[in-house]
Amino acid sequence: MEITASMVKELRESTGAGMMDCKKALVEAEGDMEAAVDVLRTKGLADLAKKAGRATNEGLIGGIVAEDGRSAALIEVNCETDFVARNANFKELVSELAQQVLESAPTDTEEMLAQSYVLRPEITVEERLGEAVGKLGENMGVARFVRYEPSADAGCMGVYIHGVGNIGVLVEVGASTAEAAASEVVRGFAKDVAMQIAAAAPIAVRREEVDADVVAHEMTIYKNQAAETGKPEPIQQKIAEGRLDKFFKEFCLLEQAFVKNPDITVRQHAEQAGKEAGGVVDVVRFERLVLGETNPEPKSGCGC
Repeated sequence: MEITASMVKELRESTGAGMMDCKKALVEAEGDMEAAVDVLRTKGLADLAKKAGRATNEGLIGGIVAEDGRSAALIEVNCETDFVARNANFKELVSELAQQVLESAPTDTEEMLAQSYVLRPEITVEERLGEAVGKLGENMGVARFVRYEPSADAGCMGVYIHGVGNIGVLVEVGASTAEAAASEVVRGFAKDVAMQIAAAAPIAVRREEVDADVVAHEMTIYKNQAAETGKPEPIQQKIAEGRLDKFFKEFCLLEQAFVKNPDITVRQHAEQAGKEAGGVVDVVRFERLVLGETNPEPKSGCGC
């Protein structure tokens, strides 16, 4: 297969590796982009965190937590240009649509479009989008949304929107008592954890929840890396296991260094919050949305 300049450029942008290294990796992988990333990682020339690709869609991510902290919503709304995404009217629309998801709990975007608009029940969500399109002059639509309600009797939600709205996080925190869950300490912990997830991009709350295929894939790479050292196989195995442990500490939320105090882990921060709140505190689940990361065609919208 011919390795084109555009393929090399794409691999270089997604991994940060050198141009010649990218070309050699693509040749070795016979043009398979994912396999080429693994080749670079095996040689220590690319970081896992750079593999995901870059966001391309314009728009904003918005979020809202109910006043009682017991439910929350996160939403991505796309538009055509950055200019409109920074417009105050578009920002207001995104906030309203997050409230729509929170209060009306649609199951998908199609159902959401047909719902009565919570702030003006005489029109539908689709009609509200149509008004915005007419006013701002661009097509726009809801790419995706997430809504959480507590999965246990005692819990609260945290939402964090990073920067201008390019990353949004929704997290559920559980507590051993309703009193602890409703405390300012636990609500503050939920906000801290949401900020942590935005900054550190974990892939799971705890290592037991990481997909087995992901673990197997990582272990294969680490074994290949260890084999290149030329050391005896038992030592190679220990090297690979050590790198897998490092992977868990980097990408499992509770094992990450807490961004606001790197001397402790997120798990230790949870333990401290529990002591202050008079109960046990834990992270149940989270969702992290990056603007345009799925590069979707808007699942709903209005092209009026």
